[in-house]
Amino acid sequence: MSNSIRDIKGAIFDLDGTILDSMHIWSDIGLLFLKNKGIEAPEGIEDEFVKMSMVQAAEYYIKNIDPTATVMDIVNEVNSLVQGFYFNEVIKKDGTKEFLEFLKNRNVKMCVATATDKHLVEKALERNGIREYFSEIFTCGSVGAGKDSPVIYDVALKHLGTPKENTFVFEDALYAIETANKAGYNILGIKDVSEKADPETVKKLCNYYINDYSEIYDFFE
Repeated sequence: MSNSIRDIKGAIFDLDGTILDSMHIWSDIGLLFLKNKGIEAPEGIEDEFVKMSMVQAAEYYIKNIDPTATVMDIVNEVNSLVQGFYFNEVIKKDGTKEFLEFLKNRNVKMCVATATDKHLVEKALERNGIREYFSEIFTCGSVGAGKDSPVIYDVALKHLGTPKENTFVFEDALYAIETANKAGYNILGIKDVSEKADPETVKKLCNYYINDYSEIYDFFE
């Protein structure tokens, strides 16, 4: 892909690990949920949970562990486990606000596309002083698909109304980057310590790749 970020008109931002320093909470939440139920976690299940939307993870739990549970009950319980973190603790990644202001000054339209439930996102963005930069927050729950499908990016793109060739998806997770890449999106990959994939593998799927936001401005020169 050869589209230049200097011509960016639209930006679709992932949340956890991209805007907020929050992926660690999701790395452990599935295991904590199971522990609270007195259930021994199957080997490798945390790697599966982190790739799923909340609803997908709930459906997986019902199918494989407890068929008497309901999706809504599971979603509510998980949200209750992470709510304090999003409401009171989570911080934005270094340089995030400065970069969002930079894009705003270039008249770039911005929205969020995330697997995290909207009420948690709203509170976290507001508390970190960056809610104003995003015209809308799209969640996997609201669009009815996880990031193993490009639906959330397509919905976000339609909302922004910007040309696809001038719109960039900002993501940290390999599986989501793979989805966006297959769907023909421009991608700026952001390093996060929670992503275990080889950075070189991630870089090959991205138009651009940064370790943190301080590196991004070089691409606009």
